[in-house]
Amino acid sequence: MGELKKVLSFPVILLITINSIMGTGIFFLPALGAQKAGPASILSWLFLSFIAIYFSMVFAELCSMFPKAGGVYEFCKQAFGRFPSFLVGWITIVAGNVTIAMLIVGAIQYILPGEFYALKLSICLMFVFLFNYIAYKGMKTSAFMLVTFAIITVGTLTALILPNLVATRSENFIPFFVFPTSMIVLTIFFIAETFFGWETATFLAEETKNPETVMPKALIGGTVIIAIICLLFVVSSIGAINWTVFGSSLTPLSDLGALHFGSIGKDVFTILVYLSIIGSVAGWIVSAPRLIMALTRDKLFPPQFKAIHPVYHTPHKAIIFQTILTSILVCVGFSSYQLLLVLLLPLALILYSAVALSLIILRYKQPKTPRPFKMPFGKIGSVLLIIFNFSLIGMWLYIEHDAFHILKLGLAFIALGIPIYFLIEMYYDPHAVMIVNDILAQFALWTENLSFPKKRRDEILTVMGNVKGKTIFEYGCSVGTITLPLAQAVGKKGKVIAIDISKKNLKIANRRLSKAGHTHVKTIHHPEYNTIHPKVPKVDKIISVGTLGYTSNADRILKQMNNLLKIKGEIIFVDFDKFFDIIPNIDWLNTDEVILKKFKNAGFEINVIRKQGFAWQYVYMFGKKIKHVKQIQSQKKNNKGSRTKKN
Repeated sequence: MGELKKVLSFPVILLITINSIMGTGIFFLPALGAQKAGPASILSWLFLSFIAIYFSMVFAELCSMFPKAGGVYEFCKQAFGRFPSFLVGWITIVAGNVTIAMLIVGAIQYILPGEFYALKLSICLMFVFLFNYIAYKGMKTSAFMLVTFAIITVGTLTALILPNLVATRSENFIPFFVFPTSMIVLTIFFIAETFFGWETATFLAEETKNPETVMPKALIGGTVIIAIICLLFVVSSIGAINWTVFGSSLTPLSDLGALHFGSIGKDVFTILVYLSIIGSVAGWIVSAPRLIMALTRDKLFPPQFKAIHPVYHTPHKAIIFQTILTSILVCVGFSSYQLLLVLLLPLALILYSAVALSLIILRYKQPKTPRPFKMPFGKIGSVLLIIFNFSLIGMWLYIEHDAFHILKLGLAFIALGIPIYFLIEMYYDPHAVMIVNDILAQFALWTENLSFPKKRRDEILTVMGNVKGKTIFEYGCSVGTITLPLAQAVGKKGKVIAIDISKKNLKIANRRLSKAGHTHVKTIHHPEYNTIHPKVPKVDKIISVGTLGYTSNADRILKQMNNLLKIKGEIIFVDFDKFFDIIPNIDWLNTDEVILKKFKNAGFEINVIRKQGFAWQYVYMFGKKIKHVKQIQSQKKNNKGSRTKKN
């Protein structure tokens, strides 16, 4: 397996940082600022620039301490621990992919206003696939793309700043204060989004040369450059056009282009603005898979997504996942992208507040950790930045009519990460599997006809053939979904030994078996999916549904099962894969060839068949024992294993 390569130099990461932060705000918000505060909006931009530069120092210090691919997630992991940092990562993934989808859609609406739905959607998806393909092909190619977009963005603004300065008239600044002074403060809220985007650059730290010193320089230097460009653009634009005209413009750069270069200039700058917006999207597309990869490294995402391409040295599976997710969001949000864009403001401010809080905590928690860059007045400064962020949220709640509804929607997105966290913990930790199975036991009973319909149960019994009078071992019986028909099939002279990790599952299964009069079924509580319970005797056949994917050592389990069977003793396993056609199960269940090899090594000859279910794929693995194999010794009872020991 490959690894990430350090290919980004200071000039490259500086331009990428500029491209990531500058985003779309600079193209529309100067006009909005002029509308709200007139020429005095310049003071709003000046104040916000100082705040942004100071905030960049928060990211600079943390990135100098932990120059890893996880970026903001890594900072919060060091400060808060596992669960809070997952929520930070989750917020970032949600906000980032919504940003990608909505900016692509918003950009096409900007350049093609009208009803060309199919055409516009096709163009949006084309850019999603193109940028992700470039990201897949390697960081050098991606860096070239991002640097190109950064040059386009800076060049576009410079091409307007210079003629603006020539055309500036002092009377356009008089009177300077045309609205109450409070509007200067309020304008900061409306233009704050201009400086969002530091987190995007931090995800690339692991691919940057000398990141401990280079990343702080790029983050702070990039923010300073953006602040200078913004101030020059705002001052020169208000100087060139009366603030009332500038403030009423919906497409300020295109209108400035028309002023200086005629109708051709308007068309050219419309295209340049479109490319600049698309370019800011490209920055996130390239960097975001590094966050997914970092979460996977810490077992907070399915393990497949930490894979690095051996040739291109990119997290290719994370990129594929992102492509699918973004494409879905583009299609779903095509008609409601403005609502989702508004949703990004509180999510971003909550995220940045968490990052600032992590700096404070780490000053106390890890005072001796090397800090090649140290933020001046870091503790009190970070507190003030957090207060500033929440004051912006307060203003937003006061000003926006639907702000409370949107905030609740944002908090709902965050809350959605909580069950996902526990599902992922269950994926990796057998103890968590037991706890969650206990909690969801009754739910499993209610939904058994959805998760494993009667049609699928009948298929299993058909494959098993005549089991009358046989002894069957069921590995993972859950609430008795297959145990009941199995008990019926073996009859009173047969026997079923069923084990499960959950006591509550077994309680429900025993109640159902007792009600059906099946006294020939023995259930055993075994809180360990990595071994076979020692009380399980020799059996004729083995069956398992939805359990094999939980074990961290399938080789051991299969070889222990081999020792329970005679030659030609039959097995049938059913497991689940490709949840919602995206989320995979454990690695080895993804590929039929790997499954066949694993069972062969354990002394079995099997067939593998995949069938589509409701929102997942059923994987049928059935066959017989063809040879004896040496049994792998069980681990100690308290050894719970880990999915880091891949099969």
